[in-house]
Amino acid sequence: MEHTKDLIQTYGYWALLIGTFLEGETILIVAGALAGQGLLELPYVILSALAGGMAGDQLHFFIGRYKGQWILSKFANQRERLEKVLRLVQRHRILLVLIFRFMYGLRTITSFTLGMTRMPIWLYAPLNAVGAAVWAATFASAGYLFGYAVLPMFKHYRLKFLAVVCLVAMVAWLVRVWRARWLSRRKTASTAERPTT
Repeated sequence: MEHTKDLIQTYGYWALLIGTFLEGETILIVAGALAGQGLLELPYVILSALAGGMAGDQLHFFIGRYKGQWILSKFANQRERLEKVLRLVQRHRILLVLIFRFMYGLRTITSFTLGMTRMPIWLYAPLNAVGAAVWAATFASAGYLFGYAVLPMFKHYRLKFLAVVCLVAMVAWLVRVWRARWLSRRKTASTAERPTT
């Protein structure tokens, strides 16, 4: 048990930073719950998630800015999702930067699309920081309340319970990635098989 606590306290913030750079919500809630148990500090959880989330979205923005058209030419199946986000950008550009992290499944494609729209970096960067701060504080606090109020009922099984939550979330994420790739290949295959006139 002590060894597990040492691992969490030594590597927890780094794992959170990397996890929020890549995706984020589940690992952020778990980190908040660990803070609720006294294994991590909530302010540092929020700061780590803010740094990881902001850096990841900033990277996607720059990829959209400099490589967006090339990527779309390689993954034309993503054009439908891109057009959906573009319609949102045209109507509510500033609001979208602030809230897109709360829109499930649209985080990466939104920051990528915003980069393609030539939104000025001087406008995107501070809005991205504010949005990431609100997102990090919201999910970390929700996790903290869960860890503080709910996990004590599990007593000696608290860390095992959190480990199961992480495992289930990881499997769900892998299934989602696999399903997206499968649908993409299926759509590409059906387009290739469509007769030309």
